Amino acid sequence: MNKDKRRQILERLREANPNPTTELEYTSPFELLISVILSAQATDVSVNKATAKLYPVANTPEAIQALGVDGLKSYIKTIGLYNAKAENIIKTCAILLEKHNGEVPENRAALEALPGVGRKTANVVLNTAFDWPTIAVDTHIFRVANRTGFAPGKDVNEVEEKLLRHVPAEFKLDVHHWLILHGRYTCIARKPRCGSCLIEDLCEYKQKTEPEE
Repeated sequence: MNKDKRRQILERLREANPNPTTELEYTSPFELLISVILSAQATDVSVNKATAKLYPVANTPEAIQALGVDGLKSYIKTIGLYNAKAENIIKTCAILLEKHNGEVPENRAALEALPGVGRKTANVVLNTAFDWPTIAVDTHIFRVANRTGFAPGKDVNEVEEKLLRHVPAEFKLDVHHWLILHGRYTCIARKPRCGSCLIEDLCEYKQKTEPEE
């Protein structure tokens, strides 16, 4: 895919959604961090349902740590992998209190040192909470980048590296939200909705689907 086509894709996505953001509901960097940890292999909808009950009760490292692992589990047991996530979140709260004065660090290495936080989670927090031009590659972005030909790669790291190289600076802050939403609602896994796709004519996917009757 050439540079002009990529720019046209980004311009159309921006025009359709000028101020994109995560669908996770949060009011602080800490709430965002916890929600992103919870969202691994789970839907944003399921996370929001759980945190709507959790955050009014506990939305600081001190308060969540005070719940303990079992107390936290009672709020998040509807989310996949909740046992491991509860353990990681309690450990993360302890580290935030011990090393970062209870604040979420605006630092990639410090974020990735937290239990349950990998590169993708760190990228989401840095981008969404702190406005860094990072690009978190999840399954949706990986699929869209490969399927459209925008930034094909054999793994998430290669796709991230290509996106960072090919996306002009003016689009970097928002591109991961546009691509996630595009993958979640239009360029879906089983059968992409090509007929209702605003970038269909620019996409290089060979097996375009017909619009549904």
